[in-house]
Amino acid sequence: MLFNSVQFALFLPVVFVLYWFAARKSLRQQNILLLAASYFFYACWDWRFLFLLLFSTLLDYAAGLQISASQSNQTKKTWLWLSIGVNLGFLGIFKYYNFFAESFSAALYSIGIHANVHTLSIILPVGISFYTFHGLSYIIDVYKGRIPAEGNFVQYALFVCFFPLLVAGPIERATHLLPQLKEKRSFNLHKAKDGLRQILWGLFKKVVIADLCAEYANTIFNHYGSLTGSSLFLGMLFFTIQIYGDFSGYSDIALGTARLFGIDLLRNFAYPYFSRDIAEFWRRWHISLSSWFRDYVYIPLGGSRVGTLKKVRNIFIVFLLSGFWHGAKFTFIAWGLLHALYFLPLLLTNRNRANLATVAHGRLFPTTKEALHMGLTFMLVAFAWIFFRAESMQHAWHFISHMFSRSLFAAPNFIEKKFAFLVLAIAAVFFIIEWVGRENHHALANLGERFKRPLRWCLYYALIAMIIIFGGKGEQFIYFQF
Repeated sequence: MLFNSVQFALFLPVVFVLYWFAARKSLRQQNILLLAASYFFYACWDWRFLFLLLFSTLLDYAAGLQISASQSNQTKKTWLWLSIGVNLGFLGIFKYYNFFAESFSAALYSIGIHANVHTLSIILPVGISFYTFHGLSYIIDVYKGRIPAEGNFVQYALFVCFFPLLVAGPIERATHLLPQLKEKRSFNLHKAKDGLRQILWGLFKKVVIADLCAEYANTIFNHYGSLTGSSLFLGMLFFTIQIYGDFSGYSDIALGTARLFGIDLLRNFAYPYFSRDIAEFWRRWHISLSSWFRDYVYIPLGGSRVGTLKKVRNIFIVFLLSGFWHGAKFTFIAWGLLHALYFLPLLLTNRNRANLATVAHGRLFPTTKEALHMGLTFMLVAFAWIFFRAESMQHAWHFISHMFSRSLFAAPNFIEKKFAFLVLAIAAVFFIIEWVGRENHHALANLGERFKRPLRWCLYYALIAMIIIFGGKGEQFIYFQF
């Protein structure tokens, strides 16, 4: 069930009405309703994988109770590693087995050994990377004594599979979400209105910005051999805009939907394309994933409190894992490696925390220095997205070599150029709105409130009209494949 589908447009109001009218007097009923809705939501993708989700949930629930109840460190470690091993084992089989099998076969072939390595014809369960990381963070936090084990199965299961975040995040923490599931929730009109605004903005990002850019990004990446370098440069820009609109759009819809039910999810995006360096970009892009790797990988490895060589090692481990988390392809690993190389000079010069505040805070325009730094960071990020989008390393290298050719300064030669530049103009207006609202948790949070009611509703109706006009495709979100 896609957020940008008619099915979800029917599903959400039904759950909302039942939640606030039929179950409003009982916290238990509210949680059971949300849990049932979440399982139904997931079963709409493929009901067979519902059993895998249930097994993972039951395992981590039981492991948490055993760790909390045991007085033996050895027993605690046994349950911890059982949970980690089984969860990562499932993830490895479904997501990474074929990659390692094919890579092993290719390595043997390169030294003259012909091996018959069998691959698996299996479908990747939607959201497995996300709900696996939900469970792992919970188990590790219980083991470390940061939180007590959750005894209420309904509340724990809802933490794992709350439907707005189930298939593409944000990656929640038990310390943040579980306390909210334990407290009686009352309807808050202000929060609900803000949630609807965030859903509207997220749908606009996905349906209008991301899906329009996707048409040209796909065309250019799929036919790069016959296009000019300038066309490929535009293709890189189209994908850069597409993936931001697609993934941050999903996150906005997820956060806005949760707010309709009185629940606040972790923020996942904070205007990352307005970053002044790569370190700031990673504090603003896919925040829940980057903070997960920081807390559960980087800091346990010693973080920045170790010698220079180990700091460099830690950075490369985190970024390579981040790339590999996205998929079992060398292109994702190359993408992570490239970001590690981007990050390294900042780390070695202790400049990785130089830009913590919002750019041009309290001002409408950035300084020339800020604008130059944002432009450079944006181009570095856009270049790295080529590897993320490419089908293979060969595809990426050929795309880059064709782009950085003499034809980079020639006129673009892909079809429907005029409409493509109109799409870029729409994207430019979109980023202006994002810039104006960059100090809020989403761009429409206060922007609409500043306008008088007629103007405010004109803005909403304009966004709705564009969503209806361009929303017929029902394109899947990019991050559903992860």
